[in-house]
Amino acid sequence: MGRPTHITQRITLWIGYFVLFAVTDVLGSNICTSRGASTCKQCLAVHPTCAWCSQEDFGLGVAGSSRCDLKRNLLLAGCAPPTALEFPTSKLQVKEDRPLSNKAAGDTGDATQIQPQRLHITLRPDDSKRFTVKVRQVEDYPVDLYYLMDLSFSMNDDLFRLRTLGKGLAKEMGRTTSNLRMGFGAFVDKPLSPYMYISPKEALLNPCHGINTTCLPQFGYKHVLSLTEEVSRFTEEVKKQIVSRNRDAPEGGFDAIIQAAVCNEKIGWRQGASHLLIFTTDAKTHVALDGRLAGIVQPNDGKCHLNSENMYSMSTIMDYPSLALITEKMSENNINLIFAVTSPVVPLYQNYSELIPGTTVGTLSNDSGNVIQLILNAYAKIRSVIDMETQGVPEELSLSFNATCLNGEVIPGIKSCSGLKIGDTVSFSVEARARGCPKDKRKTFVIKPVGFKDSLTVTITFECECKCQARAEPLSPVCNNGNGTYECGICLCHPGRLGPRCECAEGDYSTTEQDRCSVPSTVGIGGAGGPGAAVCTGRGDCVCGQCVCHSSDFGKVWGKLCECDDFNCLRYKGELCSGHGTCDCGFCQCDSDWQGENCNCSRRTDTCMSSLGLLCSGRGQCVCGACECTQPGAYGATCDKCPTCPDACTMKKECVECKHFKRGKLFDDNTCTRICRDEIQLVDDLEFHDKNAVNCTYKDEDDCVERFQYYEDASGKSILFVVKEPDCPKGPDILVVLLSVAGAILVLGLVGLLIWKLLVTIHDRREFAKFEEERARAKWDMGHNPLYKGATSTFTNITYRGNKE
Repeated sequence: MGRPTHITQRITLWIGYFVLFAVTDVLGSNICTSRGASTCKQCLAVHPTCAWCSQEDFGLGVAGSSRCDLKRNLLLAGCAPPTALEFPTSKLQVKEDRPLSNKAAGDTGDATQIQPQRLHITLRPDDSKRFTVKVRQVEDYPVDLYYLMDLSFSMNDDLFRLRTLGKGLAKEMGRTTSNLRMGFGAFVDKPLSPYMYISPKEALLNPCHGINTTCLPQFGYKHVLSLTEEVSRFTEEVKKQIVSRNRDAPEGGFDAIIQAAVCNEKIGWRQGASHLLIFTTDAKTHVALDGRLAGIVQPNDGKCHLNSENMYSMSTIMDYPSLALITEKMSENNINLIFAVTSPVVPLYQNYSELIPGTTVGTLSNDSGNVIQLILNAYAKIRSVIDMETQGVPEELSLSFNATCLNGEVIPGIKSCSGLKIGDTVSFSVEARARGCPKDKRKTFVIKPVGFKDSLTVTITFECECKCQARAEPLSPVCNNGNGTYECGICLCHPGRLGPRCECAEGDYSTTEQDRCSVPSTVGIGGAGGPGAAVCTGRGDCVCGQCVCHSSDFGKVWGKLCECDDFNCLRYKGELCSGHGTCDCGFCQCDSDWQGENCNCSRRTDTCMSSLGLLCSGRGQCVCGACECTQPGAYGATCDKCPTCPDACTMKKECVECKHFKRGKLFDDNTCTRICRDEIQLVDDLEFHDKNAVNCTYKDEDDCVERFQYYEDASGKSILFVVKEPDCPKGPDILVVLLSVAGAILVLGLVGLLIWKLLVTIHDRREFAKFEEERARAKWDMGHNPLYKGATSTFTNITYRGNKE
């Protein structure tokens, strides 16, 4: 009986070992167990796949078990009650989802141009949710146009032109919208020295005193006409205006821009309309800090300060606004700013436009004669682009965009589409990722197209805490008779107490407990320690069998054996995780737009996009946000320069073929809209636009000669002027062909006869000459033919005696 019992015990022992190894394998090291999370809140922050078991007796008697583990591992380990498992998940709910409109309705422009309108997202730390935003520019959308003009003396001829602008502009804009309102304002500069003339005294009331003419006293900004549908009032008010004169070259136009943007009640901006602010000048403009020249140190507050006379009352008190403030106010009030400036200052305002979203630049002629066409072109350009912007995004949230424009191709890292027509619909895929936990767990931010009133409001809840934390028991008897707070299955001990149940006090020492704090220098089979074992990894003290990690000036140290910290990660250019991620237990957790061991590789591709909308101009690869040119001879930030590559004519030829003639490779590949973003204008003949314009010709498939001109204006807008009618070879004229053939036959016949006659004559002459030559060479002797008898014979009559008489 004893032997079978012994065998049974051995079998039971082997089964126990097998179960232990199986559990060890199941509960083996993973991202959840390797980060040393000691509380439920810390566990949720490790990774979105981690769960926490708050069951009181979980893991008792099982070596290596952890309350923070993968959900399936916790269930296999016996975390039975559903309420004991803390595993919140990220969710996305659509709260408002009206369909997109096709056309604006009524005077208020009651139309939906973005879908959806409201979302609610719940996110765990380091988790993400993706959603799609659709945008459409509807037809016949109302337009509010406010004309802001520089009335310094150099703009006198421009003011004369502007007096006839109203009717013409209203007529041309009427082709785009049936609901147009126009307003007018003017600016010069701050009425303060050194910006104005202060001597002689007469110059205060008449700055033009020194040039023997009369003009208005200098002013900062005045609002002249609120937005109105009565075009005649616009014309009347403009006719009343008189120029002024300031002393220095730059003007104070930025003061006027801020006031025109924020004084909604005075200006009359409608909520449901496109807002266009036309800024015209021929000079540079003062910016923030320039006011110190006049002793003005108070920053511009970006608020409305128009007095009862509609004059800017804080012109001599507040400094000029900064570009950042202008950008903020343009975005808040959904205003598209159009710089209509003369050619000498175009480069300066182009730089401004790159810093202010939704801004375009047009070159104004010296007398403003082209202002109507300039406004039309600028408005068309604005309506052809949808550029998404964000407002109020919390620091703990990162957003990444992918654009799907007209051809259906997804473009990563891009949040804009161009080359659009009114009525086109585009979409943007947005990924929202939680990078941390803010104090306020509920935040709201906005995603909207630049210049649109429509927006998507996103409310986000950061799921950073466990439900079991709400059931915490302070001074719990479970924690050694009140020496701690019982929370989520563990005891959070009071200061000076340690241990799973706060059973130890600081100062207690035990060799057995000390061994539990040791980590071997070289881990052997089963993790056995030995000589050289480091207590708490050398970065903490062992108290009651638990490691109390030392504080560090470099950052935080944590973990069961103080094995983790947030400062020992790879660096790049001196920055921990390149400044684009967080260090977590020796590994860089990169932000959503970055990747790599040290987070120095950007995932963005918009920085590699060329002006043609091609990734690295189609001549290279986008690696870590920068182009690596693969085509021989290509160079430049986007591989756009390539002397040995096909020239501009060759490249633009394909765009002319696909956009105008609806044929060619790009048309067949359905990539025409994405690649060819140039505007095409049909002309009767090519004209001279600029010395940099390129005239191109090529033969098409019908053997016709196509002619076009590639031109880029001062604002950077590319235009292809294509000749309407190609030069094609004409078909044959039958009558002409028949007459030509008949004539040719007749001529050939006559020529043949002439040739025959000529040959015969030549032959006869040669024969005659030969005969003469032979006759000349012949030598004959004179002789008589003995047989010859003369024709006359004479006989003598012998009987004749003559005449006797």
